[in-house]
Amino acid sequence: MIFQTYPSRETLMAGLAATMANELRTALTEGPATLSVPGGTTPGPVFDALSETDLDWPRVSVLLNDERWVAEDSPRSNTRLLRERLLRGKAAGATLVPLYAPAPQPEDKLQVLSEAIAPHLPITVLLLGMGADMHTASLFPGADKLAEALSPQAPILMALRAAAAGEPRITLSARVLQAAHHIHILITGPEKHAALLRAQTLTPSEAPIRVVLDHSTVHWAE
Repeated sequence: MIFQTYPSRETLMAGLAATMANELRTALTEGPATLSVPGGTTPGPVFDALSETDLDWPRVSVLLNDERWVAEDSPRSNTRLLRERLLRGKAAGATLVPLYAPAPQPEDKLQVLSEAIAPHLPITVLLLGMGADMHTASLFPGADKLAEALSPQAPILMALRAAAAGEPRITLSARVLQAAHHIHILITGPEKHAALLRAQTLTPSEAPIRVVLDHSTVHWAE
């Protein structure tokens, strides 16, 4: 793990966006690239900066780490946030690879969504968040199918349910996250910093962030 500290959240967001853009730019000299990002409001400024970055965006595929099983018009939709903050401006030409399709339950669409994602793997640049409970993507401690999602034999996508998750979730499995070429974790504030330190002493089932931690660059600001 590489731990990178920034003097402010503003410099963190700008620096992280520049790093990810450079990694994508280098990868694009050899072929198409895949960018995977989290939902939530924390990475919004990173998305804003990337959306105004000069890249060969039509050759970049973008997919979420995970998604709440809600329609895109829901304020809880990560896909909605992605369209509003990243897939606009210069990045409007990127290809969105969906993690949601209309159906009552995520299990109804796992196969079709997984088949659409497979050609875009492995992920070139992966940005992850982490909760204070040390979850990442929708790999929550105590989730109903966490052991399967952490397994090296896990499928591309998993449908998980956890008390802390609210809605049913669909998430990339641990093996897909681990296979990314560049892995970045974005956290801010003392609570997340303390959680990261604690995660290093726990097992992946207790702290799912552990599945990628050893191969990640962590970006942190107070």
